[in-house]
This record gives sequence, structure tokens and C-alpha cells, in this order.
Amino acid sequence: MAKESSFDVVSVVDMQEVDNAFQQTRKELTQRYDLKDSKATIDLDKAQKQFTLSAPSEFVANQVIDVLNTKLVHRKIDLKSIKWSEPQSASGMTVRLTGSIIEGIDKDTAGKINKDIKALKLKVKVQIEGDQLRIFSASRDVLQDVISFLKEQDYGQPLQYVNYR
Repeated sequence: MAKESSFDVVSVVDMQEVDNAFQQTRKELTQRYDLKDSKATIDLDKAQKQFTLSAPSEFVANQVIDVLNTKLVHRKIDLKSIKWSEPQSASGMTVRLTGSIIEGIDKDTAGKINKDIKALKLKVKVQIEGDQLRIFSASRDVLQDVISFLKEQDYGQPLQYVNYR
């Protein structure tokens, strides 16, 4: 019997690159002429994997998010990995937003991916292992087909394909 090949489907974010983009954004907030005196602030809680943005208006908050998004894209972080909350009124006539960094594949998304792969009717086995999926097949070509299929789909978060063997 032929040895089975496999690969893992994961959703991870390089927190060091996120931190670098965050630091660049904070620096730009103090230097950029239209944001310098706006009293807009942004913080990153690495343990909670969450941004907290405070700004005097929604317009300024959106400008800060645009600056952060630009820095994240330059560092090859997919923007789908950050979900921003609705603006909330805060003290001192300011607006507060929180941005959560999504890592790992939750059970609902893993089940949807599993269902979509089974709908292809290819000879593959899918195992859900915590916050990742492992896909097995005797044929490497079938695994390549699954990867290309998953790249075309949108599950609301970035997916990476690792440990291909």
C-alpha cells in the first residue's frame, strides 16, 4: 500500500510582524501632520491579541486604521486576520474601537471546510485537530487539488497550508 501524504490547514498570524506594524503606526501618529495633534492613540495587547484605538472622531479613527492596514500589508499580514468592532462612544467626546486578531480555525469554520472538501468527492480524509485541520490522501495530486480549491474559497480568515509531506 502506498504511503499517505498529508498537509495541515492552519490560520496563524506572525505577532512579531504585527507588533512591528503597530510600532510604525504609533510613530507615524506622532509625526504625520494631519494626525499629530488629533489625540488619537492606538495600543496593542499582545496577550489578548487585540488593538485598542481611541480617536476624537470616526473619521480620524478610520485614518489611523488605514495607516495600520498599510503597515500590515507591507509586512505581509492578511487584513482578514483583524476584525474591527463598531465605533463606541467613550469619555471626552472620543470614539473607541477594538480590533481582534484572529488566529486558529474555530469549530464552525473547520466543519464548513470539512463539508466543502467532502463535497468535492475526492479520495481524502480530513481530521480536525484543535484549531487546525490535517488532510490525508494517497495521491499528492489530489492534495494539490484540495489546496487550490481552498485558496479559491473565502472563510473570513487567512489560511495557510503547512507540513506538506
